[in-house]
Amino acid sequence: MNTATVRAEELSTVDDLTYGARFLASLPLHAHRDPAVLRRWAEAADRFGAELARTPSPVPAHVVERTGGLERGLLARYTSRPRAVELYTDAIAAAERLVARHGWREWFPAGSVRAAALAHEAVHERLHHGPERAALKRALGHTALRLGRLRVPAHVAGAEELAAHAYARTVCGLGRSPLLLSAALAASCTAPAPAPAPSAREK
Repeated sequence: MNTATVRAEELSTVDDLTYGARFLASLPLHAHRDPAVLRRWAEAADRFGAELARTPSPVPAHVVERTGGLERGLLARYTSRPRAVELYTDAIAAAERLVARHGWREWFPAGSVRAAALAHEAVHERLHHGPERAALKRALGHTALRLGRLRVPAHVAGAEELAAHAYARTVCGLGRSPLLLSAALAASCTAPAPAPAPSAREK
């Protein structure tokens, strides 16, 4: 069993909220945060994303399919200028192969990777242009400034990503967060290449 497979199997045993907290901890801005605080933020972001699925976001009107996602470590990306979603077909195909290889089809039905990627980016568009961004800040409960009764909510790096994953999981009816797929795909792309077989002269 290669390193990427072992890593993917280890990830699959970690529940979504625990992995969400680990994801936040991996970001430089949160390097010295209390793990309990990161867990609370992960739970709040997950809950926010799941509740957002009660009013599903429309599929982005302008979708551009291209390759290059494996090199970037991306399944899809929202761009505000121009306002569009870039869908990386090579990364989506690789993620579908990972699902089949690891026996995760019950969690991620055939075709759900593409649907989840579009749903995920639709939330990023919504958070970028709508009032949901401020609502997420309030839900997280992190304070940037307090003056008497006045409290200014602070941005939490990584929280929008967790909310978007929770939304995609809920609206697409997935058994696990797409964050698991992103992590497994990243592990497969960074795993060391196997040593070449010895040539006839080396045997």
